[in-house]
Amino acid sequence: MRLFREKEWLFSLLIISLFIWLIFLGNSPLRDWDEGTVAQVAREIWRAPLGSMHWLYPTLGGEPYYNKPPLMHLLIAWTYSIGGVNEWTTRLPGAVLTALGVPLLYLVGCLLFNQSLPSLFGALVYLTMLPVVRHGRLAMLDGTTITFFLLLLFCLLKARQNRLYALGVGFCLGLITLTKGMIVLLLGAIACLFLIADRQFALLTSPYLLVGIFLGNAPAIAWFVAQWQHYGERFFQVHFQAQTFDRLAQSVEGHSGPPWYYLIELIKYSFPWLLFLPEGLYLAWKKRQTSWGHLIMIGIIVYLGTISLMRTKLPWYVMPIYPFLALAIGAKLSDIWQYGHFKVRSFTIFLAIIAIAGLGGCVYFILAKKEPILIVMSIALAISMSIAAWLIKQRDRNFIPVLFSGMYLVLGLLMSSQSWIWELNEAFPVKPVAELIRANVSPGTQIYTSFAYERPSLDFYCDCKVTAATLPTLQQMLFNKSYLLLDNAALQQINLTGSKIIGSAKGLTLISP
Repeated sequence: MRLFREKEWLFSLLIISLFIWLIFLGNSPLRDWDEGTVAQVAREIWRAPLGSMHWLYPTLGGEPYYNKPPLMHLLIAWTYSIGGVNEWTTRLPGAVLTALGVPLLYLVGCLLFNQSLPSLFGALVYLTMLPVVRHGRLAMLDGTTITFFLLLLFCLLKARQNRLYALGVGFCLGLITLTKGMIVLLLGAIACLFLIADRQFALLTSPYLLVGIFLGNAPAIAWFVAQWQHYGERFFQVHFQAQTFDRLAQSVEGHSGPPWYYLIELIKYSFPWLLFLPEGLYLAWKKRQTSWGHLIMIGIIVYLGTISLMRTKLPWYVMPIYPFLALAIGAKLSDIWQYGHFKVRSFTIFLAIIAIAGLGGCVYFILAKKEPILIVMSIALAISMSIAAWLIKQRDRNFIPVLFSGMYLVLGLLMSSQSWIWELNEAFPVKPVAELIRANVSPGTQIYTSFAYERPSLDFYCDCKVTAATLPTLQQMLFNKSYLLLDNAALQQINLTGSKIIGSAKGLTLISP
């Protein structure tokens, strides 16, 4: 009976996860920076003739692409061959793989807790965390990396009863490496420390584990060897030094922040589940002699500590910590459900504040954005948080399913809107500008712009290379018969004698020599 119920929950989690990750997946343009870059690399793989080995030696704008191994890019190129090049096919592989992480987390929880309730609550928390859903829908590598890591943990835990599953651990390490490179060292260290803390010493020396590591990492090692043979020392300088190890010791491309940067990220985007996190962590600490206590404490301390000490700070670096947080919160919610131990006053106040914020958001969206879906979303947030606060005040444990259903509805509405990628509002919309360029400039042409920085999404949509340059450089490039893309200020300062204004879009003017 228990096995049948677990299969039911597993299937239900899969369906609701796929729904929220795939709903209106292509309704917004690609985002800078990662999405535009990943899509461009994938399209160049897709365009390459058969037998060209482009899949092994990917390029970005015709230049060698050293940054990340090409597993995700290959998957996107495959979807391009089936469904064409668009936002939906670009995001589809990562969204599906990230969605699979929800039922996988449930399975991992069942093996850790040896009961389904905290596992189910943990999976539902993970499902209804804004950063997990949002970043998992983007054409990025983090959601896929987390899913492969959860699969690794599942194999690791199953190997306690059946050593054959240890083979899967090695293959998962290989998949993580082929997806996001050297992050495998950190995630692999967490898995190894968990085995040691859990006293699974025999598994560490299991022939199945060693064979799995060898076979699973063979493709990744072969890829690195192929890059070294093809590009020489330049590959190691860029891939390992500039893109990996330099990020530990220095701020790359100005992406810096204080050591508490990621704590602020968690506080900003983890409500309402953040309310239950302190007691969840305390519960994990009290149960630190158990497998689930070991994993949660080791995962959070090692991962959060490492990325907090890194000099380079980017919001999505924190993503792999969310499964550990979800398990801790799931354990606390299970404790509340079974024993009714929770802080009535503080939980009521915090949820009431979120409800009031929902009403404030409703007023803002009515006056400013005037997007009906966001208005409905704010109302849903206010109503669900109000009901949950009232139930908590009544000491009714049913506030938990209200929170789950309310957050799922809110996230579903947000993903249905045009605003789930809010970074698109930070600069000009790229698609109208790209249409202007595509209508007048041959693909692959070098264009120079007065805009402050380069935008990979613009390169992708216009199928040209648009490079930011200073005014003197722009003037020189115009004399050298190059195309320019100028804002209004630069347009007034550059001598356009002998050149032609082709057209304008979104405050930018295209100039031909």
